[in-house]
Order: sequence, then C-alpha cells, then structure tokens
Amino acid sequence: MNYWLVKSEPSVYSWDKLVKDKKTVWDGVRNYAARLHLRAMKKDDHVFFYHSNEGLCIVGIAKVVKEAYPDPADKVWSVVDLAPVEALKKPVTLEDIKAEKKLATIPLIRIGRLSVMPIKKEEHDIIMRMAR
Repeated sequence: MNYWLVKSEPSVYSWDKLVKDKKTVWDGVRNYAARLHLRAMKKDDHVFFYHSNEGLCIVGIAKVVKEAYPDPADKVWSVVDLAPVEALKKPVTLEDIKAEKKLATIPLIRIGRLSVMPIKKEEHDIIMRMAR
C-alpha cells in the first residue's frame, strides 16, 4: 500500500463535502509532478485529505477507489476517484507537522504548492499518532 496527501481549499471542496458525496473524481490537477503522483496511485491506497489556505490541517483519510484515468475535461491530464474512510479524531495542523523533526522532509513542507504528493509509511505512521 502507498500513502498520499491531497490538498483542497475547504471553500472549493471540503472533507465534509467528500463525506456527503461518498465519492468524488479528484480532478482539476494541472501540475506535471502531481499528475505523475495521481498516475501512481493504486486502488485502496490511503490518502490524507488536507485543507489548504483555510484551516491548514489534515482532517481525514480517504482511499483510492478508482485508479488514474484521463480527465474528462482534458485528456492530457489524469484523475482518480476517492472515497472517505474516516475523519481524524484530532486534525493535524501544518504547525504540528513543522514542529515534528521526523517530518522535516515531508513534501508538504518542502514543496508546499504541490497539490498531490507521496507520503512515506514512516511519515504516515507519525501523522496517525499525532491525530490520536
């Protein structure tokens, strides 16, 4: 299993909206590195859902329910389908992540503008402990 983090502004598409929708097409990604990450996602991979710009925290865990396929709006780009798994008991803030020395190399800190990024298993496990 692989681990990922996707970012969305809550005013555009929030965790609560994903929970209400039960599934969504993760579209609109227009960055080549993020596209490569979408294409690497496999069914049942865990995906941290991060609220960007407003909140600045990981709020839930989703999973990949359909692997990458061409974006219906522009076939050059890719999309995946995500479904919610669970809300985190305690959201993990960007401030919390930056304070944890073992997360110093996480892409969320190093490449802050990237909207889809891989997360190492060790980083995933640390974030999960922080969320309890």
